[in-house]
Amino acid sequence: MADTGTSVPAVPRPESTPAPPDATVAYTDGACRGNPGPGGWAWAIPGGGWASGYDPATTNQRMEIVAAYEAVRSIEGPVHVVSDSTYVVNCFRDRWYEGWMTRGWKNSKKEPVANRDLWEPFIELALERGTTFDWVKGHSGDPMNDLVDRLAVAASHAERGAYADVPPTEDQLGPPDQTFGRSVTGAAGSGGAGTTLRGPADADALRPAVRDGRIPDGAPYAVVGVRSDALASTALGESLRRHLSRVIAAQAELRGDLVVLTGLRPGAEQIGAAAALDAEVPYAVVLPYPDPVAGWPEAQRSEFDRLVGGARSVVTLEQKRPTDTTGRRSALARRDGWLRSVSVGAIVVTDGVEGEADLALRKFTDALGDEVWQVELDGLR
Repeated sequence: MADTGTSVPAVPRPESTPAPPDATVAYTDGACRGNPGPGGWAWAIPGGGWASGYDPATTNQRMEIVAAYEAVRSIEGPVHVVSDSTYVVNCFRDRWYEGWMTRGWKNSKKEPVANRDLWEPFIELALERGTTFDWVKGHSGDPMNDLVDRLAVAASHAERGAYADVPPTEDQLGPPDQTFGRSVTGAAGSGGAGTTLRGPADADALRPAVRDGRIPDGAPYAVVGVRSDALASTALGESLRRHLSRVIAAQAELRGDLVVLTGLRPGAEQIGAAAALDAEVPYAVVLPYPDPVAGWPEAQRSEFDRLVGGARSVVTLEQKRPTDTTGRRSALARRDGWLRSVSVGAIVVTDGVEGEADLALRKFTDALGDEVWQVELDGLR
C-alpha cells in the first residue's frame, strides 16, 4: 500500500475513473506562494457554481486538501472530485488512510502524518458521502483545471476568497498570467518585520472569503479571545460586556446587516453574545462539534442554553464530538479557521497572559487585516 507523511513521494499517476451517474463533478485546485506562504484554494462545477478561499500562511499540500474538502462539504449529494493532486487522489485511490489509522495516524516511517488536522475530518466525510476521485494533469489545457487554478491563484493575490452560483466572470478569475512567482509587498499575512497589515479600502465592499448559507445574510463579525469560566460574573466581565456592546453597536451603525459570530465558549465568546443582545444585533452560534458543553457545570450549561436560545441560527461544523482532548483542540482550531474564512471582521479579547488569545489575534489579523479590533482587558480595569 502506498503511503505518505511529512513529504510527498513520487507516486504513480492514478488511472482515470469515470464519475458515477448520480454524482456532481467538482474540479478542485490549491496553490501556494512560497510553500509555505500565502495560499488559495478553489472548487468549481462545470457550468455551475464555485467557491474559493485564502490562507495567509499555508502550504500547497494543505490547499489541495482544503479545496477538495470544501467541495465535498459544500455540495449536496454524491461528489466526484477531479484534482491534479496525486496527494489527494492517491490517498483515496490507494487507501493510504487505512494504514494511517491502523498505525495511530503514523506513516510507514512511524512519523506523524502530515496535515492530519485536515485529513481526518475530510476522510471521514468523504467515506461517509461515498466520494469518488479522479486525477487530471495540471496545466495541460483542461479548461476546468485551468479555471480552478486561476481561481485559487486569484484568491491568494486578493487575500480573500469568493463564491457564486454561476460560472465565474473573467474579472473573478484574475489575470490569466498571474502566477505565484510575484511578490506582494506589505500584504496582510506576510509576517515580516515592518509589514503593514492592509485592510479593505472601502468597508462597504467587504465580503467574506467563503459564504455559508447556514449563517444569516449580512456582514459576519467574529468575537473570540480570552477563555475564562469566571470572567462573566466579575466586575471586569461586566465592563467587558458594556465595552463590547458599544463596539458592536458602532459596527452595526456602519453596517446595518452586521451579524455577530460566537462559539459561546466561557469568557470572551459568551460575553460577546450577551453584548450583541444588549446592542440588539443578531448573532449566530458556531459550534465545532455536537454537545460542546458535555462535562460543564450546570450553571455554565444553563447560560450556554440561554444564549443558544437567543441566537438567530446555530451552526455545528462537524458531525461527531471528538473523544479526547487533542481531538477537541484540533476541532476548535478548525472552527477558528472557518470563522476566519466566513467573517469580514473580528473582535479579539486579550489579557496579555493567555497565549491562545494572542495566537487568535495574530491569525485573525493575518486573515482580515485592519478589520480586526483588539480589546485588552487591562484597559478596562
